[in-house]
Amino acid sequence: MKSLGLTLAAALFATTAFGEPTATGDLGLVIERAKGSVLLVDQSERAALARIEGLGDLSHASLVYSPDERFAYVFGRDGGLTKVDIVTREIANRVVQAGNAIGGAISDDGTLVAVSNYEPGGVRIFDADTLEMVADIPTDSKTIGLVDAPGRRFVFTMWDTGETWIADLSSGDLDITKISDMGDRPYDALITANGRTYITGLFGEDGLTALDLWDENPQPIRVLPNYGRGQKEMPVYKMPHLEGWAHTGNEFVLPAVGHHEVLWINSDTLEESGRTQTYGQPVFAMARPDGRHVWVNFAHPLNDTIQVIDTVSKKIIHEFKPGPAVLHMEFTPRGNEVWISVRDAGKVMIYDTHSFEKLREIDADSPSGIFFTARAHRTGL
Repeated sequence: MKSLGLTLAAALFATTAFGEPTATGDLGLVIERAKGSVLLVDQSERAALARIEGLGDLSHASLVYSPDERFAYVFGRDGGLTKVDIVTREIANRVVQAGNAIGGAISDDGTLVAVSNYEPGGVRIFDADTLEMVADIPTDSKTIGLVDAPGRRFVFTMWDTGETWIADLSSGDLDITKISDMGDRPYDALITANGRTYITGLFGEDGLTALDLWDENPQPIRVLPNYGRGQKEMPVYKMPHLEGWAHTGNEFVLPAVGHHEVLWINSDTLEESGRTQTYGQPVFAMARPDGRHVWVNFAHPLNDTIQVIDTVSKKIIHEFKPGPAVLHMEFTPRGNEVWISVRDAGKVMIYDTHSFEKLREIDADSPSGIFFTARAHRTGL
């Protein structure tokens, strides 16, 4: 694969040297968590194009794209922030900005990249062009749930203190709004595509907490206060990823912490509207772009299976086993295909989302997150 990547990269340089344009809208990156590399893939060709190495510890990595889809900003567990040029297929810049990072976000105008840290805690914000730090926000807490919000704002939450902060850089200066009483040990969060609702999951108590970011003075809104691990704590084998919550029609579909089910919540009233029993503890519950189906994968030891739920009936309509350690799913922008990383098989598997037929496999080294460039144009991704 490496020699193939070098050959293809050489061919690309030859064409761009003559001024031919390079399209990025069909491309994506796959995290290869064991080797500190990312695999550049092409959706239409269903193929790997190149491997880019030297990105550090990617055992819990994510990334965001620049608005023009050329650059990916990869957030590594070792605190590394790596800017990858997917046109030249090389690292454009890299800084190690903390001891232990847990994800990041890019501002709506694409000029700022923020990183959320466990060690030393807090959020650091960088110039997207140079990776020079422009703001350091200490929090005295592990920070989680960092997302971008409209208007050059970032929203993030503290595991230790149960606060959510809004960092506003719209004026050029940093202005911070602090919201307390978000709950006991928030563990992750999401923001809706319109940038209005921010929801954080709670590990230390039942329920979730929402904020209406259109409110001039956002206040915590309790969601499902009687649901969660409860007085009888359930074992949790892997925390759900809330960025993988589905929003389909007027409902959220979210993985239940410690339970073998997904929950349905009315997105207008934030009240429960249903439950679907599942094969295992859900990790991701992701909606096909048209919203008709939700695909769910599960925590160890039941992580070889995927279930597909119809959002009209709320019933499981398909179940299959791609292989050992299904870690992530990514739909093509119009939802005709889904790409699935199967870590212990060393494969990315591609399926037709209507017939469920497997279309192709791509070799990858311990693949985890899959990120297509269409994410560049979506809030919160």
